[in-house]
Amino acid sequence: MGAQQQRGLTLIYTGDGKGKTTAALGLAIRATGQGKRVLMIQFIKSPDRMSGEKKMFQQIGIEMHQTGIGFTWTKTPEEHREALRQAWEFTKEKVFSGVYDVVILDELNNALAITGFPVEDVLPLAEVMRLIQTRPASMHLVITGRSAKDEIVEIADLVTEMKPIKHYYDEGVPAVKGIEF
Repeated sequence: MGAQQQRGLTLIYTGDGKGKTTAALGLAIRATGQGKRVLMIQFIKSPDRMSGEKKMFQQIGIEMHQTGIGFTWTKTPEEHREALRQAWEFTKEKVFSGVYDVVILDELNNALAITGFPVEDVLPLAEVMRLIQTRPASMHLVITGRSAKDEIVEIADLVTEMKPIKHYYDEGVPAVKGIEF
């Protein structure tokens, strides 16, 4: 099987430790350096906040869309549900467009794990599973976020769990510009 005909992989970065999105960002840069067409869709982060990764991706030409509206406690459940519904429709359209070699679904695991309000009707796990299984054959799919669903872990090719050993948050150090955002 030649390099251009390899099957696409599903990679999961999950766990309670820091570094899930950071790992995906590094992968995006590496893939872009190899001539791959990369798309990153962020499910929770809002386009209202300019992150370091968004600034850098704009400079180097990696397509990124922030489809969220922020943390779940910042808006009403209905606002979050509508944002998730739109994000999922957008994701399906982009994944099946045939344009991308690598698609990163950042914080999709977090979105699927929301328990404060219903999400199954706007972001159905069965549809997520179907997308993973029926995406273009050579597309690599990267899914990040805490609390990866067992069903997704089961069908993934790689699952890396980030485990916290020590974190400066525990000592009251807030999020650091250039490290967390």
